[in-house]
Amino acid sequence: MGPSSSSSSSSSSSSVAIVVASVLCLVLNATLLCSGGTTSSFVRKTEKSVDMPLDSDVFAEPPGYNAPQQVHITQGDHLGKAVIVSWITMAEPGSNTVVYWSVNSNIKLEEEGSVVTYKYYNYASGYIHHCTIRHLEFDTKYYYQVGSADVRRTFWFVTPPPVGPDVPYTFGLIGDLGQTYDSNKTLTHYELNPAKGKTVLFVGDLSYADNYPNHDNVRWDTWGRFVERSAAYQPWIWTTGNHELDFAPEIGEFEPFKPFTHRYPVPFRASDSTAPFWYSIKRASAYIIVLASYSAYGKYTPQYEWLLQELPKVNRTETPWLIVLVHSPWYNSYNYHYMEGETMRVMFEPWFVNHKVDVVFAGHVHAYERS
Repeated sequence: MGPSSSSSSSSSSSSVAIVVASVLCLVLNATLLCSGGTTSSFVRKTEKSVDMPLDSDVFAEPPGYNAPQQVHITQGDHLGKAVIVSWITMAEPGSNTVVYWSVNSNIKLEEEGSVVTYKYYNYASGYIHHCTIRHLEFDTKYYYQVGSADVRRTFWFVTPPPVGPDVPYTFGLIGDLGQTYDSNKTLTHYELNPAKGKTVLFVGDLSYADNYPNHDNVRWDTWGRFVERSAAYQPWIWTTGNHELDFAPEIGEFEPFKPFTHRYPVPFRASDSTAPFWYSIKRASAYIIVLASYSAYGKYTPQYEWLLQELPKVNRTETPWLIVLVHSPWYNSYNYHYMEGETMRVMFEPWFVNHKVDVVFAGHVHAYERS
């Protein structure tokens, strides 16, 4: 299906307040009780969403030679005291340093990152930088700069409060975003939402570059510039979807997830995962587990064995909210993608019931349902 912004959820708790329109916001420790039924007057258009043209202003490159672009951040450890900063320079590697400082201090610190490139069919990427800033203070605003002196760009983020049971926190939830005109409305809606999400839980399907001939990776670049206005200022927690697979043996591309893994790092090793497609983090009062619909999850597979060991680690006196992100929903009455998540449901749902998972968020089906 074409990109949209709706997601599916399965919930076992009534104490989660969810604001629903074209994105969702999840507020932890809220006291509002909600019941089923219609939660929005929004009705999806019948027509397929149309991609914005390459010359759209939301895809514009920043001014200056080799200026850093496609800046985005994600959590860089298990607890929330580290941030991974990523950006791309197109002409040459340039500086690989992140300069950062606390709003409470004039002392500027530096951290060196790494740079990678990749090729996909007839496309050659720019220079992709990743830098992990560690030992940050909780609940603190930081400024950071990337780029060389003449094209240095400045952004900021706020670290989460310390992990604990009585810590309110607001997440945004976005899935299947793409880069259509409706995608722009969705991101704008999230930015203007009065609930003011602090971190995006992204449930898969980013750029939809694979909708184009030869999986035109230029569309990965435009998408990165498109979401920078949010993703450079607050962490986006990544889940892989089917549009991240980019497995195309017909054009000689045999490595699944190649563009995604080069562009969007996650702290999977911090939770003893062996691959960046399934991992966990703690943030405020939430324990968040990310699963992979398109990586093997049958018995004895790495993902299966990891989840088997991971669920018992959750301490509900420390993180009372247990949230799972996955791309393909386990429950879906829509005609598209019907029962595609069934085998994973059969495999893992008893574990979720046993460990009292509070809510499962999924994407894939571009229509909102909850159960």
